[in-house]
Amino acid sequence: MAKYTREDIIRMTEEEDVEFIRLQFTDMFGMLKNVAVTSSQLLKALGHECTFDGAAIEGLSGDSRCDMTLHPDLDTFEIFPWRPQQGKVARLICDIYDADGRPAGGDCRGVLRRVCRQAQEQGYCFSLKPACEFFLFQVDDQGLPTTITHERAGYFDVAPNDFAENVRRDIVLNLEEMGFEIEASHHEIAAGQHAIDFAPSDALTAADRLMTFKLATKSIAKRHGLYATFMPKPKRDEYGSGMHLLVSLTGKDGQDLFGDRDGGLTGAAYSFIAGVLAHMPGMTAVFNPLVNSYKRFVPGYEAPVTISWSATFRDSLIGISRPQSGPVRIELRSPDGTANPYLAFALVLAAGLSGICRKLPAPKPLAQSLAGMDRAELSELKLEQLPMSLGEAVKAMEQDELVKEVLGEQIAKTYIKTKQREWNVYNAQVTQWELEQYLNRY
Repeated sequence: MAKYTREDIIRMTEEEDVEFIRLQFTDMFGMLKNVAVTSSQLLKALGHECTFDGAAIEGLSGDSRCDMTLHPDLDTFEIFPWRPQQGKVARLICDIYDADGRPAGGDCRGVLRRVCRQAQEQGYCFSLKPACEFFLFQVDDQGLPTTITHERAGYFDVAPNDFAENVRRDIVLNLEEMGFEIEASHHEIAAGQHAIDFAPSDALTAADRLMTFKLATKSIAKRHGLYATFMPKPKRDEYGSGMHLLVSLTGKDGQDLFGDRDGGLTGAAYSFIAGVLAHMPGMTAVFNPLVNSYKRFVPGYEAPVTISWSATFRDSLIGISRPQSGPVRIELRSPDGTANPYLAFALVLAAGLSGICRKLPAPKPLAQSLAGMDRAELSELKLEQLPMSLGEAVKAMEQDELVKEVLGEQIAKTYIKTKQREWNVYNAQVTQWELEQYLNRY
């Protein structure tokens, strides 16, 4: 059942003194975009009369016909509480249609919507619970970000050691004012690192909220004179930032399909795990889309490095979460906060569904913890490792037919081409490390 009607949006805009409405969408690389209109243009926007040049967004337009139309999802109407309270700013998240009135092939939200629809047609209902980490750093005299933090707090520390406790509180309170349910927030292990855990929701809502969360976090941090970054590994010799995804699966009657009555896992759970593990190399370029993402996959820093699962050891790629109430959740630990959530969520759900449909058997779980092992020791265990670079991940993506099918030809082709170019440009750089190691020796 719809949350809002057109009349509701118009009424709330008038009653709440909303002056600007941001018509938002996300490009395939996870960057939030918008076309802003004043309240005087709201009727046109609600009537799908707001167009923009799709050629300006890489991969969005599949041909030379660049005019695209934004179709606001009325249920996503929210007022930004951190913006001025006179002449308020609201947002509507939009789906993108091409000039012929068809859903655009490059619309990432549409990719996730298709996967969710397929799951529903098979009698499944997925729920996702993201847990996202980020750093708060100082800015320089020009307001540009640095990697400096003056605090030395660690896991779950409180003020005065935790300098940014008030920043996290402001983020959470603003999100709750927008209707979010935040289960927890805390200081993470590295200095300046923080985490916020969402309550479970349907996949599309979870992706919408994650994009809003990143915008809110950056905006509120700036108001406190800080810079928030979801860059996976901004500092050498520090723990990186990830985005764990906890997935539950229920039937139409609400029955938990991952957990059985005896406290174990069902056949569907094992097959879901098997499907995700089977396609993990091909999905990694979406879960971890930056050159920097692979600096996080280093043994000894808690991020997973092997394609493995365990109900016991937290250094595996996939874990099992059994809350005191609610369904069993399968936890994927490799993605980071720079991933496009619409594409990432679509892929993990599709891979898991493929495992269930094919009744794949899960490999044996880890028999021991991997903590403290280096790559040589890990290789002796005969465990497949995650791609070690963006280049390896893109190559694996090119070879995975399910990944390309889920993304669609237009997104898959552009994504692979762009990320391969990014990897090639990176490889051509001469780094400061190379100069320090070699310049005065050779």
